[in-house]
Amino acid sequence: MFKSGFISIIGRPNAGKSTLLNALLNEKLAITSPKPQTTRDNIMGILNLPDAQLVFIDTPGIHKPHHRLGKHLNRNAYQAITESDINLVIVDATQAFGSGDEFLLSRIANSEVPAFLIVNKIDLLSKEQLLQVLNEWQKRYSFAEIIPISALEKDNIQELLELCKSYLQEGVQYFPEDMKSDHDAYFQISEIIREKVLYKTEEEIPHSVAVVLEHVEENEKQLFVQAMIVVERSSQKGILIGKQASMIRAIRMAAQKELKQRFQKNVTLELFVRVESNWRNRSSKLTQLGYGDNE
Repeated sequence: MFKSGFISIIGRPNAGKSTLLNALLNEKLAITSPKPQTTRDNIMGILNLPDAQLVFIDTPGIHKPHHRLGKHLNRNAYQAITESDINLVIVDATQAFGSGDEFLLSRIANSEVPAFLIVNKIDLLSKEQLLQVLNEWQKRYSFAEIIPISALEKDNIQELLELCKSYLQEGVQYFPEDMKSDHDAYFQISEIIREKVLYKTEEEIPHSVAVVLEHVEENEKQLFVQAMIVVERSSQKGILIGKQASMIRAIRMAAQKELKQRFQKNVTLELFVRVESNWRNRSSKLTQLGYGDNE
């Protein structure tokens, strides 16, 4: 019997959703960073097995939005919750239960979709601490399954895969066997650039950044990319460029290195910076930058 289904990965910002997706697929499909709201789009990761196709959906962290972009991110996550066959609710085991967790549970409370509690970052806890965390969460909601994992160390990932597979029904193969994600190479390029911005810059910059590919040329040996990094204020542009262009150079070199590894060819990357005032609250700009605002 061939099984298939859609499995959403949901949770608060920085719980480890993207790291989990990459661990489940054993490949980097989603960018990661220590900064909240790194993931802005629902990213599909397709795992093809001889007798099953598991379609995992990495979602933006559910949070209290402060702008139109934040509302768009939440809508992406809510849509995945309602359309999936299993919801993986991932939590950071090192963080105490809070109002954000309460809000998250309220979003799945009326759903008939099985919800697994994925207790992440167990590599940072003692056994006694982990037992306390598990007991606390068991009191909060009736989960179909509770699985402690370390997405970073890939602890219990195989067990989680087997459990997901056991809950799926007989179904069709939704996507071709050689398809790993619903996003194309252009999306991957822009996300890799944005990831390097997140890692290299301080708190003020990451939330205000978008990346737009202006021009891409590719042949068998060479990839040439021109990309625009969009920020909201002139001061952010100055920080992003850096003294004697040191920051933008560091971002370019880091992104270029990963792109070379990803595409297995020489890469030439040119980066520019543009100011778009308050773009996260402007519907037209959100649409233009690829974050469709449906309000």
